[in-house]
Amino acid sequence: MCGIVGAIADRDVVPVLIEGLKRLEYRGYDSAGIAVVDNEDVRRVRRTGRVAEMEAAAAGENFHAPLGIGHTRWATHGGVTEGNAHPHISHGELALVHNGIIENHEQQRERLRGLGYAFESQTDTEVIAHLIHYYQAQGHDLLAALQRAVKELDGAYAIAVISKRDPQRMVCARMGCPLLIGLGEGENFIASDVSAIVSATRRVIFLEEGDTAEVTREKVRVFDAAGTETQRDVHVSDVSLASLELGPYRHFMQKEIHEQPRAIADTIEAIIDENSFAPALFGADAEAVFRDIEAVQILACGTSYYAGLIARYWIESIAGLPCAVDIASEYRYRQVVANPRQLIVTISQSGETLDTMEALKYAKSLGQERTLSICNVPESAIPRASKLVFYTRAGAEIGVASTKAFTTQLVALFALTATLAKLRGRLDAAQETELLEALRHLPGSVQHALNLEPQVAVWSERFAPKQHALFLGRGVHYPIALEGALKLKEISYIHAEAYPAGELKHGPLALVDADMPVVVIAPNDKLLEKVKSNIQEVRARGGEMFVFTDQDSHFSESEGVHVIRTPRHVGVLSPIVHAIPVQLLAYHAALARGTDVDKPRNLAKSVTVE
Repeated sequence: MCGIVGAIADRDVVPVLIEGLKRLEYRGYDSAGIAVVDNEDVRRVRRTGRVAEMEAAAAGENFHAPLGIGHTRWATHGGVTEGNAHPHISHGELALVHNGIIENHEQQRERLRGLGYAFESQTDTEVIAHLIHYYQAQGHDLLAALQRAVKELDGAYAIAVISKRDPQRMVCARMGCPLLIGLGEGENFIASDVSAIVSATRRVIFLEEGDTAEVTREKVRVFDAAGTETQRDVHVSDVSLASLELGPYRHFMQKEIHEQPRAIADTIEAIIDENSFAPALFGADAEAVFRDIEAVQILACGTSYYAGLIARYWIESIAGLPCAVDIASEYRYRQVVANPRQLIVTISQSGETLDTMEALKYAKSLGQERTLSICNVPESAIPRASKLVFYTRAGAEIGVASTKAFTTQLVALFALTATLAKLRGRLDAAQETELLEALRHLPGSVQHALNLEPQVAVWSERFAPKQHALFLGRGVHYPIALEGALKLKEISYIHAEAYPAGELKHGPLALVDADMPVVVIAPNDKLLEKVKSNIQEVRARGGEMFVFTDQDSHFSESEGVHVIRTPRHVGVLSPIVHAIPVQLLAYHAALARGTDVDKPRNLAKSVTVE
């Protein structure tokens, strides 16, 4: 959601800015722009639509400069117009880009109008530009002006600023939205995501909450929320350029679906090497934290929330612990009955999801200090705020619709379940060996599911002309139905809803007719016969069924009932395998409808605003 890149060097930084913005396209955006300081003059180019359109305009206007900032905007305040696109400029002197939302922008707008500032956009961001310019006009240097301005802002922000009054530096600030500094040789960078600058440097500093920083060609100075100069650790990013390239695939989503066997194998590597579900997998203090917990609370959003719903079935049935799962944006605003002996588990692909981060802060404010983060991005905000962490090893995920991040989250949650069960005496040596063996075979089972792609692609042609679809599942596979419905509507724009199959007769059956395809997740488990009965309810109303089942389920095709068989039932890990065909169905349905698969309309990859 929105992206920032900035650079200062002895060379032309415009190609760096353009490439960085292209690397950030996956986050979701509807306009793009860059601003540079060239010969002590601020120049800007902005366009709605794709970065390529802005790039062509910049080339046409002969943009070259050693200092500049760029932005991809996902509209919040104000519509999708060139006037609302970033960067915003104040008095022709100062250019600024901003991620996040400023909650007191209306009050600041009225104040600045009283000081003689005119506004050209409907954004909250323009307020920040004018506020910094005001303090610079009072005689403060660029850094001091920024530091004064952010003290007057309520909300979340990542900010980067350049000024023709001070063409030898850029400054930045962070509160609630990710921002990092990239360290080069005689050049330095600012970005909201390491992927934007990985071709220039892998050495990065992650800014902390409330930090401000001054960046020149030769040095970086970081100041904490109190304004005291401080040192932040330098990290070497392991994001590879190969992971950011499309390769032989048509879309990143397709690439990432097919990367799941490797991503799962990488995520379980430490478990397999240890040949044990060891608490140390989650941190040095994990055993002490896990030993006397009496419940688990999972907090997450979107697809990560569905991963949590599956984990609830595992944790309650295998570990014998009560487990609640809350949508983070709801949890943070309800009156929670706190339990200090409850394990708080946050799940976030990016580690920067604002609602999940705020829910974690709220849980901790209630005295719930036993916290665990499951995340795909090292050193991101949520893991840093958690006592324990398990990093999935999905690698960079570019497609907005999460795929390999979801399945690796499930692997992490399964490992947590088995570890808790073992510590509670509910998993003996033989059972542990059995579960470890199931994990070892999981990448192969996922690959077998991927081999079903040609069959799923044929089904997708039948979905392409539809406007609605139902997804059904029971038990631990009901969340897979939820995930399948979400994927279909995210990228194909087909309205889809998911229900527990047993709920059909309580309302959703009224929707079933020949134009409503019904997808059923029907593995060969103890609920299979129940699901077969639910299928008959649909057939009796003329509904067309698309059933994902297992080789050993004895499920037969008939008129109006189409069947695709995944590999043999893999037991407790079955939801991970059955996630694959619903991902493929959504992808190929979107392909058939001609939608923008990797960058669906109105959506963003990393949701860093409320």
